[in-house]
Parts: sequence; structure tokens; C-alpha cells
Amino acid sequence: MTTTVLDATVPARAAWSAVVRRGQLLTVTDLHGNQAVDCLLYDAHDTAVRYSAADTLQAAGQVFLGAGSVLMSTEHTPLMAVVADDCGRHDTIAGACSKESNALRYGHHTWSQHACVENFLAEGARYGLGKRDLVSNINWYMNVPVEADGALGIVDGRSAPGLRVVLRAETDVLVLVSNCPQVNNPCNGFDPTPVRMTITQDGNR
Repeated sequence: MTTTVLDATVPARAAWSAVVRRGQLLTVTDLHGNQAVDCLLYDAHDTAVRYSAADTLQAAGQVFLGAGSVLMSTEHTPLMAVVADDCGRHDTIAGACSKESNALRYGHHTWSQHACVENFLAEGARYGLGKRDLVSNINWYMNVPVEADGALGIVDGRSAPGLRVVLRAETDVLVLVSNCPQVNNPCNGFDPTPVRMTITQDGNR
């Protein structure tokens, strides 16, 4: 029997966090489609141990995440594993939007716009995390093709309403999420929308 531990709808542009215990499943549902979900992971008992894009990509042998990917820590230990994925490809190299990157890419008039880095800082502060604790993150549902010459692009997403990615915690993990507020590129279809975060566990645990 499966028990629902937490079921939350994260509003457009908002932040969210939770501790996912070892063996529990975290399901990220793209409710309306084409919504990027920026994500950071930390060992819940030692936040100095956190998600490492470099270790994850080295272990996977490819630049995209999907079913079967193991999300590795800076200690090269598994934090979470992708056990199911309706979308097929997710990004972990493009990083998170910020006021600074928005101003550089899209013009100084975007400086006042809310961004993922600000979401991470506000949510992370609840756990004693600051700017130095932010690392390269995962972008669930974000479509970032890599060209033959190594150039990156941010293009229309591959997701659709109701698609899910399911993660199993391999240890107790603190998960920080920014439901991306970006409106200057197609990662959210120029219209950020809510997502659903569900934590479940086997009722026998």
C-alpha cells in the first residue's frame, strides 16, 4: 500500500522545499505543460554534501537526465534516482536564471524581474543556506539542446500537461525547487504555470 506523505501545488514563479526520506518517492508533475522546474538537492544531514552536475554527468556518460539517471553528490554518492519519466530528457547544464543573467541576456529593464536564484536564496535561508551553497542545478522539463559545436540553446519544452518525473531518495535529501518565473525565453512558454510535488512511500515502511 502506498501512502501519500505530502501533496502540494507550487504556484507559478514560487519556491518550494521538503525533506524526502530514504526510499520515498518524489513525483514532479507538469500540470499545464512546458514549465521548467529548477531543482537543487542536499544531504538532509550534511548540506555541505550537495548535488553535483559534474559527477552526475560523469556517472551517466551523457549530458541529459532521464529514466535511470542517478543524481550524484559532490562526494560521488547517490542522492536520488530517476525511476520513471514521461518526458524523456531534462537539463542539468544551463543553470538557473538570476537578476544578473536576465539583465545581461535580455536587457537592464529585466533587472527587477523575479528569478530562480532569488527563489533558491529565500527558500534555502530556511535551512541556513546562502549564496555560497548554490550550485549548478537540475532543470526538470527544460529543453536545452547541445549543438555539434557545443553551443547551447533554450527552446520550446518537450513536456505536456500531466507529464511526470519520479525520483527515489537514496538517502535523506533536502529538495529545493524554484518553479521557474522566466518570461524572456521559451523555457516556460513565456507563461509560467503551477506544478505539483507529491511525496509517497511504501505503506510498510
